[in-house]
Amino acid sequence: MKFDVVLLRLSAIYAFIGAFLGSHMAGAGSYAIRPVHAHILVVGWLSLFAFSSYYRSYVVPKTSKLALFHVWTAIIGSFGLTLGMWLYNVKPFPLPETFTMVFYIVGGSTLLLSFLLFVFMTFKYSDAKIK
Repeated sequence: MKFDVVLLRLSAIYAFIGAFLGSHMAGAGSYAIRPVHAHILVVGWLSLFAFSSYYRSYVVPKTSKLALFHVWTAIIGSFGLTLGMWLYNVKPFPLPETFTMVFYIVGGSTLLLSFLLFVFMTFKYSDAKIK
């Protein structure tokens, strides 16, 4: 798996979704989903793009378990946090509030773990590909 390409593509998808939600809010005249919109752009688009840039710019072994764990927690966490936030705040389906809150918290916690792993990555793999 090419970590930089996977993260870049997911970042582009989040950018489109975030821009779409922003245009929908502006057109509808309602900013009720503003926190979801903001988190999709910051967590999904910007964070995944930054991670992608790191993997493109620094030497990280393809067999690194730390990198694999980081990428998957970033993907699962960004999806879990943003979807959980939407389910919890917008309540589009008649789901139990406990379920949506736990989904939201687990997604956010997974993303937090991803950021911690990224800190470790930057210290472990700090040799630039181009010097």
